Amino acid sequence: VQLVESGGGLVQPGGSLRLSCAASGFTFSSYGMSWHRQAPGKERELVAAITSGGSIKNYADSVKDRFTISRDNGKNMVYLQMNSLKPEDTAVYYCKGSRPVSGNTYWGQGTQVTVSS
Repeated sequence: VQLVESGGGLVQPGGSLRLSCAASGFTFSSYGMSWHRQAPGKERELVAAITSGGSIKNYADSVKDRFTISRDNGKNMVYLQMNSLKPEDTAVYYCKGSRPVSGNTYWGQGTQVTVSS
């Protein structure tokens, strides 16, 4: 099982980034997927989640109307489009796959996002 994030980097406030997460080794289309982030000295928090079929999406209040989660089950990919980035969005962003019925949860290794001028 692998979840590999990419797309992080340094961006100025107000800029945009698109994170990608490539999944392999499990039945991707059966798993809910989510993005989480962890800033230095803070707990990991949920940013956005999407159901297995992609019909339901949820967002943390802090990113609503700025971030968009999406998935492509044909490519085993999940994405996080991040617009209007703020310095407080700086964190390591992690991709997670979960299937409560089986109790399986998988995490990626994370990708660093830094928002700074």
